[in-house]
Amino acid sequence: MHQTNDKSTVPSSSRVWFITGSSTGFGRALAEAVIERGERVVATARHTEQVKDLVQRAPDRVLTVPLDVTDEDQARGAVSRAMKHFGQIDVLVNNAGYGLFGAIEEASAKEVRRQFETNVFGLLNVTRAVLPVMRAQHRGHILMLSSVGGVVSAWGSGIYNGSKFAVEGISEALAQQVGPLGIHVTLVEPGVFRTDFASRSLQWAQCEIEDYAQTRGLVRQFMEQINDQPIGEPALAAAAMIKVVEAPEPPLRLALGADALQMIRGKLASMAQELDAWEATTVATAFPSE
Repeated sequence: MHQTNDKSTVPSSSRVWFITGSSTGFGRALAEAVIERGERVVATARHTEQVKDLVQRAPDRVLTVPLDVTDEDQARGAVSRAMKHFGQIDVLVNNAGYGLFGAIEEASAKEVRRQFETNVFGLLNVTRAVLPVMRAQHRGHILMLSSVGGVVSAWGSGIYNGSKFAVEGISEALAQQVGPLGIHVTLVEPGVFRTDFASRSLQWAQCEIEDYAQTRGLVRQFMEQINDQPIGEPALAAAAMIKVVEAPEPPLRLALGADALQMIRGKLASMAQELDAWEATTVATAFPSE
């Protein structure tokens, strides 16, 4: 008979984390925190020289593996290497991704596809590769790095928002599918944090349309000044994610940052207000009863 997940059977000292995009940002902060706790890490990156210093910190507990998440064969190979080295994967952190900014009309089909290839299809490649391992173990936890932008859309980030909205929908369904198998799924929804998102991980649509200059300009100005804002600390975000993994009943969603909390609450309140205002029209669409 199948047994549900009992996290107490996996001591933190023996837990294995598989983290995509470990070279910078949340992936780097989380890898460092996990190593500091004495746990084991499979630190993946497109260029492993960027994470070789992690191996120096704990040679017996860190495995670095090259991984471009858009390559499905490479994702399966990375998981295979992790299993040969450690024999288990307890936490998958789908962190790799970037943001495409600009007006929706400005984004080319090629740019849009590339955004979704990484943020959505890449995430699915890695998730599909890891799920057989977790199903066989009857335990596991998948952290999906979404964003406050996966709940609330903004002027200059519609394509990025679309990719993160897709991650939200996929993850919500996945949580229901794998929950009975002892596997947890948590969507992590950060606000603005002091990472490289606004620099290395941010791209702008190549086309610029004059009618969108003002709104695009405001967004660009905000992103250029982002590090001057009172924003989140990645190390504290990593601690929060570890807390979720340690929790016996982890949440489906974890907002990170007071700004994310405020924006998400505002979105929910606006939706509720609009539903109430149009309730009569909504329910009037039922087929007339005889």
